[in-house]
Amino acid sequence: MKNYLDGGEAILEAFRKLKIDYIMSSPGSEWSPVWEALARQKLDDKAGPAFVESWHETLAVNMATGYTLITGRPQAVLLHAGAMQNEVPMVVMSGESQTLGEDPALDIEQQWYGGLTVGGIERFVEPVAKWARAVTSPHTLYESVIRAGEMAQRVPKGPIYLNVALEHMLHDWTPPAVAREVPPAPTLRPRQEDVAEIVELVRNAKSPVIVTETAGRDPKAFSALEEFADLLAIAVINGRVNAYANFPTNHPLYLGMGRYKALDDADLVLLVGARAPWYPPRRRPTSGKIVAIHDHPFKEHMVYQSLHADCYLEGDIAESLTLLIAAAKSAKIDAAAVSARRQRWSREHDGYVAELRAEREKAQNGSAIDPLSLLGALGEVMPADTIYVDETITHSSLIRQHLPQTTPQSFFRGSGGLGQGIGTALGIKLAAPERPVALLVGDGSFLYNPIIQALGASKRHELPIIIVVLNNRKYEAMRMGHVHHYPDGASASKDLHFGVTIDGPDYEELGSHFGFHGQRVENRAELEGALQSALAATQDGRTAILNVVVSR
Repeated sequence: MKNYLDGGEAILEAFRKLKIDYIMSSPGSEWSPVWEALARQKLDDKAGPAFVESWHETLAVNMATGYTLITGRPQAVLLHAGAMQNEVPMVVMSGESQTLGEDPALDIEQQWYGGLTVGGIERFVEPVAKWARAVTSPHTLYESVIRAGEMAQRVPKGPIYLNVALEHMLHDWTPPAVAREVPPAPTLRPRQEDVAEIVELVRNAKSPVIVTETAGRDPKAFSALEEFADLLAIAVINGRVNAYANFPTNHPLYLGMGRYKALDDADLVLLVGARAPWYPPRRRPTSGKIVAIHDHPFKEHMVYQSLHADCYLEGDIAESLTLLIAAAKSAKIDAAAVSARRQRWSREHDGYVAELRAEREKAQNGSAIDPLSLLGALGEVMPADTIYVDETITHSSLIRQHLPQTTPQSFFRGSGGLGQGIGTALGIKLAAPERPVALLVGDGSFLYNPIIQALGASKRHELPIIIVVLNNRKYEAMRMGHVHHYPDGASASKDLHFGVTIDGPDYEELGSHFGFHGQRVENRAELEGALQSALAATQDGRTAILNVVVSR
């Protein structure tokens, strides 16, 4: 057996130095040097990344995203030749031939000539990656991968793409004489004078309010936000598109998602991890000052953004909040004003919770399943440490209002196009195997996913999740958008809609080929039992698909 030391080993060693846990891939023949290196790693019982195989490239990217959302650590994705919005660090690579069989000294696979090669795939990837380049020679391969991993983790975080020639991977590789350990990305701190300025604003504010969208991506920021709000009795609302569990929804200072009424008399608004909190963006929600707290408040990948911020506290969110807490404790705070605010917001919170409860109780009428009945049943049946992944459209607002989000990393919602939900949920399960993971997905959104490939990955890698399909048998978002623009048009007047009806399959049967649990649920009385059976199936190691026919 020949022990090859080539570019495949260089790539794997770079992944080891970057402390990458998994290589996610829909395998391609251009990666034979990496597969050979992985085989040697296994035979030599050497520590290094594990291989996670998927049957679809999008699935590989989504699983890496889900894993990184939980751990914060970037992973490697290997694609065939051929996630910037969430700011997820990732090293994405694909390979192709450069010599196309014309090098008499190298017998390259014939598939490249007139087939797979596109000649510089990085030019197609550039608009959707943080950075995209071709590896220029076998002698730059190892350090190029190291550089990509380090760059992916720097603010703004994002996917780095490398196009690697198969010839470079097949070339002999000489490891560096001194292989440095790659340091982690630094935690960025805001300027101390900016911290002092913001604390002074908070100290003088009579009615400050916090609006958050992405603070909960970091569990430390979730805890720091709770401590900061509690210290000063500041009301907290989730922005209109919160993508994470940012603040305990059962906390007496929590006032809901997208409920901007609390800002009517606010003299200070703290935007904590906000991307696009206002809509329309021209509408400034307060005459008071607005402070943006974020390590990367300006999103260069967004075509338009208007935060209306009067000042910025730029740095790691958890670190910024920790510094604000320390400064606030040292400052002279009006205890009576804090106490009065706490009483006011506690009353508001109790009223808000009562409204939600009344909505769920109203939904219990009749035997049909209102989405709120489903959400109520989830709250009753699912364990407190459940992680929910949302890939719905018309039901998303209800989900974020009514699902309990009381602990860090208990809720995630992807950004960008549909079709990422199952892969993201599987990646989250890979990172948090001890916690139940439930994907809530509309029937329309579900059909955007690589379903068979994702179920195959669930089976192959023993990643049992609960998939709850909210089946209203239509693309309701399509109908709503049409009616919004043409309220008195032909479609609305005659109930004649195109691109709306979904004549879908029996979703509950789609996992049967893999031995998975499936159940169709049409009656409200069946909900809790169905959820209990699905949970039991996942505890037995099998993914469960519930096809829940909802009334709206």
